[in-house]
Amino acid sequence: MTKRPIVDRAEVGIDFPDKSYLGSFTRHSAFEAAADHEGVTIRLIRPGTESRQADIHLHYHLFADVLDELAGAIAAGHPVDEAHRGPLLAAARHLAAALES
Repeated sequence: MTKRPIVDRAEVGIDFPDKSYLGSFTRHSAFEAAADHEGVTIRLIRPGTESRQADIHLHYHLFADVLDELAGAIAAGHPVDEAHRGPLLAAARHLAAALES
């Protein structure tokens, strides 16, 4: 996986019965994304004195369900603003082209 800078922001929240974890990853952080034979992995990395790392691995069927749910939410009236629409559309087209090849 190759580290890339986060140009926006990511937030992670995990709730356990006796505690919660909340973390943010901003422009001083990085991410890695990879695909393997089972699914996709997303790693968020915050360096420095308060370093942290969050990993999520989604199998392909779940990842497809997530993408489909996002498409449905956007189509149902939760539009993406103009500043974010272009990069999302370009990334979705890049993913579609990679899947079709």
